[in-house]
Amino acid sequence: MKNFEENIKTAHIICIGDELLIGQVVNTNATFLAHTLNLYGIFVEKIIAVPDDAQAISQAVADSFAHTNIIFTIGGLGPTKDDITKKVLCDYFQTVLVESGEVKQHVQTLYANRPCLLNHLTESQWLVPKDAKIFKNRVGSAPIMLFEKNGKQLFAFPGVPYEMKVAVNEQIIPFLQQQHNNKIIHKTLILHGVGESVLAEKIATWEDALPINIRLAYLPDNGVLRLRLSGYDTSEEAIDEKINTLYPLIEPYYIGEGETKTIEQILGDLLKANHQTIATAESCTGGKLASLLNKWSGSSAFYMGSVIAYDNSVKRDVLGVDETILQTKGAVSEETAKAMALGVRQLLHTDFAIATTGVAGPTGGTPTKPVGTVWISWATPTEVVAKEFRFGNERETITDRACKQAIVQMITLLKN
Repeated sequence: MKNFEENIKTAHIICIGDELLIGQVVNTNATFLAHTLNLYGIFVEKIIAVPDDAQAISQAVADSFAHTNIIFTIGGLGPTKDDITKKVLCDYFQTVLVESGEVKQHVQTLYANRPCLLNHLTESQWLVPKDAKIFKNRVGSAPIMLFEKNGKQLFAFPGVPYEMKVAVNEQIIPFLQQQHNNKIIHKTLILHGVGESVLAEKIATWEDALPINIRLAYLPDNGVLRLRLSGYDTSEEAIDEKINTLYPLIEPYYIGEGETKTIEQILGDLLKANHQTIATAESCTGGKLASLLNKWSGSSAFYMGSVIAYDNSVKRDVLGVDETILQTKGAVSEETAKAMALGVRQLLHTDFAIATTGVAGPTGGTPTKPVGTVWISWATPTEVVAKEFRFGNERETITDRACKQAIVQMITLLKN
């Protein structure tokens, strides 16, 4: 039986561009590529960012080839003077640029309705390395290139995220599957209400019994814990069998599963499956909860809307929170949170509602209600419940954790 360390293919990613090193652009390309490659049996050992500098690019390629046989470069394939990757790679692999009739026709067709974009700079896009394998860039002008030498491979991608993703999914992954055929199977379980060290102790015997070709990873994130099982040289059935023996140990904490599925998607799926609806009333989270629940297509099937009740007058006049409650208990209280949830549920005629009210800081805290104090309430057809939380003292962290807690507790209510 194969294990990870002895049999898995490894690779390096070299991201090219000054904009990455000065923080002007977030490097989402590397995240996407590393994740996608891992799903298909190639483990990314290192991600490197280098400037638009010939020596830096060449040195990065040489250093990476000293440790791996597969390199992916991203960026520097455009038509402007700072795009030097193609020329640098030609020099490194001792080849020259030649005109490609196929790429030329593609670029001219791509810009047929925008002839003003065709100029002497654009023409450089159909110059390709003589000894490289060329993959068509269906949605852009810069072709994807594969250099091969002494059993080593270098794939060069453009830096435009959409172009890179299309090329990876449509051409490069099928090509690599034909060559390597080492797909890794991932299954991810999403848990809440347990720390990773506590869980690790609880499932230690189960984890120790895993075969050498199945690996477990703990991925905590603001109160949500993902358990990812990765299997090499195995089957989905074998992974599922291991998960079935794990369920009894994690059942109190389990809220869903999915490699990329978010907790808000899990909540949406539960509501849609039961043809139920939900609304939100937000004070301290200021619409962040609403943005999580409506950020993907189809959310209108279950999410009706939100009231951002930041000021007490909105809590009173729109949501119907009694002025006496606001005066005697305060905006950050169990009574106000419950009244907000009940009010928005009645206002928008939904099955369920969530309300948040708290002190997000950095100012506004008191000895009895310090910064980080948040009350969250959940209204159902039969009851209205609320809980108090303390989420630290950083505003962004407080609102993020409040939204996560609001969603996972709603999932728990629905499951029970």
